[in-house]
Amino acid sequence: MSAVAANYDTLQELGVHVISVSVDSQFVHKVWNDQELSKMIDGDIPFHMASDGSGEVGKIYGVYDEMAGVELRGRFIIDPDGVVQAMEVMTPPVGRQLAETIRQVKAFQHVRATSGAEACPAGWEPGKPTLKPGPALVGNVWKEWKPTKL
Repeated sequence: MSAVAANYDTLQELGVHVISVSVDSQFVHKVWNDQELSKMIDGDIPFHMASDGSGEVGKIYGVYDEMAGVELRGRFIIDPDGVVQAMEVMTPPVGRQLAETIRQVKAFQHVRATSGAEACPAGWEPGKPTLKPGPALVGNVWKEWKPTKL
């Protein structure tokens, strides 16, 4: 939450709408923001923190743990048409990498802007080569793209 809040301006520049959802009440969200989150960022959380007390939203997205009555930490990239393009679900001990979320948003936006005429290979960054899907690419991806060793 704090990493998203700290980079909210970047997300806004990309046209991303951020909503945080948990089973906690609006009152718990307020206390959490006032007592902890606001000490990690400059000010309050700049996006809506929605309460899903019954877990209905979490059930729809497959992150509600009915036995524990909590929602797992998840990140969903939903396109302007309401289609989930990417999702990541993590258990609490490991945090997400916001830079990867931003990279993926940029990649999805690039693909959308080209109406699918270009695809972004693994690790793609803006300005880097893309792939042009079609019959000519079948069996020839190796000529166009090589993975980067980490």
